[in-house]
Amino acid sequence: MKTTFKKKSEIEQKWYLIDAEGKTLGDLAVKLAVILRGKNKPYFSSHVDCGDYVVVINAEKIRVTGNKLEDKKYYSHSGFMGNLKETSLQELIIKHPTKALENAVRGMLPANRLRKNVFSKLKVFAGEQHTHEAQKPEKLEI
Repeated sequence: MKTTFKKKSEIEQKWYLIDAEGKTLGDLAVKLAVILRGKNKPYFSSHVDCGDYVVVINAEKIRVTGNKLEDKKYYSHSGFMGNLKETSLQELIIKHPTKALENAVRGMLPANRLRKNVFSKLKVFAGEQHTHEAQKPEKLEI
């Protein structure tokens, strides 16, 4: 039996709308990464970008379990001595409500050439409003 692969032109990509209100950060990120990569499709192949577009609303209303709001830290370094910045998850959600979910999803994508293209299909919005009405995204319950 011969294995067949779909070409990029043969792959149909859908738009999905997901409401993140009340969802756990890690569980939602796993499901988003699967949809973005296309692993939920029967013709998935790791060297082709066959995932769908995902619009996430209410990212500021995600929840985390345990003491992660205070204990989970995000680090950034500019490269200069003594310039290591530390931000807790609670501060990050207040300043940039979409960054926590984006960081979680980016960490679950493989670090290869497709990562940038796959990650660009994720559109995260802090509130109810989003700018992708024209694409007519299907509401997806997770």
